[in-house]
Amino acid sequence: MPTLPPARHGRRAEHESHTQREVAESYGEDAERYDRTRPRYPDALVERIIAGSPGRGVLDVGAGTGIAGLAFQAAGCTVLGVEPDPRMAEFARHKGLEVEIATFEDWDPADRTFDTLIAGTAWHWIDPVAGAVKAAQTLRPGGRLALFWNAFQAAPEVAEAFGSVYARVLPDAPIYRLAMAGRQSYAGVLAKASDGLEHSGAFAEPAQWHFGWDRDYSRDDWLDQVPTFGGHGQLPPDRLDALLTGFGDAIDSMGGAFTMHYTALVLTSVRTR
Repeated sequence: MPTLPPARHGRRAEHESHTQREVAESYGEDAERYDRTRPRYPDALVERIIAGSPGRGVLDVGAGTGIAGLAFQAAGCTVLGVEPDPRMAEFARHKGLEVEIATFEDWDPADRTFDTLIAGTAWHWIDPVAGAVKAAQTLRPGGRLALFWNAFQAAPEVAEAFGSVYARVLPDAPIYRLAMAGRQSYAGVLAKASDGLEHSGAFAEPAQWHFGWDRDYSRDDWLDQVPTFGGHGQLPPDRLDALLTGFGDAIDSMGGAFTMHYTALVLTSVRTR
C-alpha cells in the first residue's frame, strides 16, 4: 500500500508515478514516523542480493531514512545513499548512512562505480528509462541491480474490514481498496521497471525473487503507520482522521491486533554492457 500513487489520478498515475514529485517528496514531513513505522526487509533478501553481486560496494537509490541501506551496511557492505529529500537524507545520516542529496536522474556519480544498486520501495518514483540508463552508468560490468518492494497481503477479514473503511471515507479512490491484494497489486510497477531495463539495452533479462514474511500489528502500531502511506499524508485532516477512526474501530472488532502477511518482491538483473 505505501507505494501506490495518489488515487485521484487513477490508473494513469500507476504508470506515471515518477512524475508525482509532490507525493515522492512528502514523506520527509515526518521522517521520524516514516522510519519508525515502515516495515523492514527480510534478512534473506539482503543475503541473496549480496550473494549474487560481484562485490560489496552498494549504491542505495531513494535511500529515504536508510531502512534498506543500513541493512546492507550491517551485513558488511559499503553503502552510499542517494536521496532527493534533504530531511530524509539528514535523518539517514544521523543513523550512520552516507547520503548525497539529489534525484537519481540528476545525480552525478563522479566516475564512481558500484557492485550493486538497490532501491527499496523507491524505484517507482524514478523515471524507468532514465533510471535504467543511469544505473548502467554507475554499475560495474556484471554488477547487480535489485529493486524491491513490500507487498501487503491482508487476511480476507482484514482486507474486507479495511476496504469498507476506504469505501466509506474515500469512495472516489478505489485504488486504495486494491492495495492489500499482494503481488498482483505491483504488477504494473514491476512491468514498468522491466520495460525501462529492456529499453536501456544494458541489462540481462530481469528475474523476480519473492520472500514471504509476517508482521503482527497492534491497533496503535497500524494507526501510527497509516499517515506514511503514499498520498495519505496529503489527505485533508478530516479525511485522515476518519480513516484512522475507521481503521481503529475495525481493529478493535478483531480483538485489537492482527497479522499482516508481506511478500518482499525483488526485480533484479545484471549489467551486461
